[in-house]
Parts: sequence; C-alpha cells; structure tokens
Amino acid sequence: MYLRKAKAEEIDLVCDIIEDGKKQLADAGIDQWQNNYPNRAVIEGDIEDGRAVIYNSDDHETLGVAAVIEAPDHAYDTMKGEWLSDATKYVTVHRVAIFSHHQGKGYASQLFRDLFDYIDEHHPEAQSIRIDTHRDNLKMQHLIEKFGFKKVGQIDGVYHPDDVCFVYEKLI
Repeated sequence: MYLRKAKAEEIDLVCDIIEDGKKQLADAGIDQWQNNYPNRAVIEGDIEDGRAVIYNSDDHETLGVAAVIEAPDHAYDTMKGEWLSDATKYVTVHRVAIFSHHQGKGYASQLFRDLFDYIDEHHPEAQSIRIDTHRDNLKMQHLIEKFGFKKVGQIDGVYHPDDVCFVYEKLI
C-alpha cells in the first residue's frame, strides 16, 4: 500500500471517493459532510496545492483519499480547547475517505499507518498531527484514538450551527 499526491486529471476520482464517503456517513445517520462540503472546489484546491493524496493498494487499485495540510490550518481558529504543543510546525489531516467497496478490510487503519510515514517523509519539520471528526462519527473517533491521538478540544458550527466536531492532536 502506498500514498501519492493526486494529479489534476484525477479530480473526478477523488470527488467520487468523497461522494461515496458522504453517502456512507448519511447511511450511518451522521450529519458530517452532508451540507455541500467537501465540494469539488475544495477538492480542486487540495489537488492544486499538493494536499490531496490517493491511497493505493500494491497492485495500484485506488482505496481512498486524504488531505494533508501544512500549518497554519485556520479550520481550528475557533477551537475551544488547548493544543498539546504550541508548535507552529504541524500538519492536519482532513477529508479521509475509503471507498465503500473496500470497507471492513482494515484499509482505514493501514491508511493511518501509511499517513504517518508519508508525513514523516514529506513533512519532516512537523512536530504534531492534528485531525478532527464529527461527534457522531464514532468509527473515526475510535480510529483516531487507536493511533494515539488525544482529544484536545472541539469546534462548533462546522456543518450547521448546532454541530460539534472533536479535535485531536498527536505529537510526533
């Protein structure tokens, strides 16, 4: 398995995976990603800025996607909580999705492991990794905590005014 930067001509593929992720969340009754986010413009920006990564199997089949964003990440400007470090040298992981037909095979866990290696190789200056997820997305919360992230706060109103997302950080 390996991660690589998404190419401009792969915009439809990345959008398809994100749309599939939106459907998975909706089917699970989770209100995350249900309000025109992330949309094509966000994904195009991720690809153009080199933040979008595609996760492939060893035989080059596409399994999922993620966005790896260098500091500063203004998504957390309104966070209620306290970071584990005051470092300005961090990366944030956003927009993680695995194709539904690959669910239940351990790929999300492997993606997290490979993301750590990818971040170490491509962002050696990073001192921590930040990530967040919707309060109702228990599977993602479990995955995040399984890999040693600590809950450091929350952000409100991400998807609608009453919404809450939990924010995590892991020192590396």
